[in-house]
Amino acid sequence: MAAGLVAFFIALFASLALVVPVRSLALRVGMVDLPGPRKVHLTPIPLLGGMAMYAAVVIAVLFAFDGPARSQIVGILIGATLVGGVGILDDRGLLHHQVKLLIGMPLAAAILLVSGIRAQVFSVIVGGRSGDVLDAMLTVAWVVGITASFSILDHMDGLCAGVAAMASVFFAILAYLNGQTLVTTLAAAVLGAAAGFLNRNFKPAKIFMGDGGAMFLGYLMATLGLKLRLENPSHLSAWLAPVLILGVTIFDTTLVTISRSRRGLLPFATPGKDHAAHRLSNLGLGHRGAVLTLYFLGAIGGGAALVVSYLSGQKSLFVGALAIAIILAGVAYLERAPYERQAPRGASST
Repeated sequence: MAAGLVAFFIALFASLALVVPVRSLALRVGMVDLPGPRKVHLTPIPLLGGMAMYAAVVIAVLFAFDGPARSQIVGILIGATLVGGVGILDDRGLLHHQVKLLIGMPLAAAILLVSGIRAQVFSVIVGGRSGDVLDAMLTVAWVVGITASFSILDHMDGLCAGVAAMASVFFAILAYLNGQTLVTTLAAAVLGAAAGFLNRNFKPAKIFMGDGGAMFLGYLMATLGLKLRLENPSHLSAWLAPVLILGVTIFDTTLVTISRSRRGLLPFATPGKDHAAHRLSNLGLGHRGAVLTLYFLGAIGGGAALVVSYLSGQKSLFVGALAIAIILAGVAYLERAPYERQAPRGASST
């Protein structure tokens, strides 16, 4: 617990302190997000806020960990550095968006596999080499999916950082209750870095995290989900808990994937104002109300994860089925909410 508190406060104060010089750097090198028809801000906003969170997490874990624990975190930080760097290059317009999705994220997942961090689902069910291969494939799919979901979640002031902070709270609590010091400390560091960044990112935002920051947070969320281990749970509870904790971003990604696919659009390659937060805002909640609502839903998902960690397999199955039903019902409801429709590729923009 002490290591977690140390990591949290170091990351919090480092993030608060670093946001200002990073903002100045972004302005000096011209790394700004310009207003546009697919954006909600009306003036240019500096990017690179992810650099402040990245540095804050690295400083925190290096101070909080020592000995074998520090060596375990190296592989995680290498992967985080890779996705953060790829995201910054994308923000700069130096990479095609498919490079980060098809090369950067899978490579970062491979680094986790080499570091011994992987899903443990099929190895328990199937066993043997086949189970290990399937778990490796699931690890890559999980890391790519969660990292990409956070990448597209960064579309409103305070949304991505706040959702990550809320998820980190529950990862830290569950890890602490199950005696996982490394996971508790890493989650606390992410919480501190995201909370410090929110000081200047909540509406009206003075700085954006950029794709580098969003991918960095998503990668760490995926890693925490893989590292989390529960004592004496059913097998289903063990993998359902991380899914519930990250339920908000999974819900948002499901919504835009279904919605855009139905309209002949590529889900991860077609930006637009059709996310859950946009639709909630258009229903009358406004910008802040929509963001706070998703924070609240994140807290509900985290609370459900805590409950699931104490349930038997049959009861966990019921919770999982209920979660799927709620997600699909939410998608169906928000699909009818007003949003700005994108034109299919090649169609006239008029």
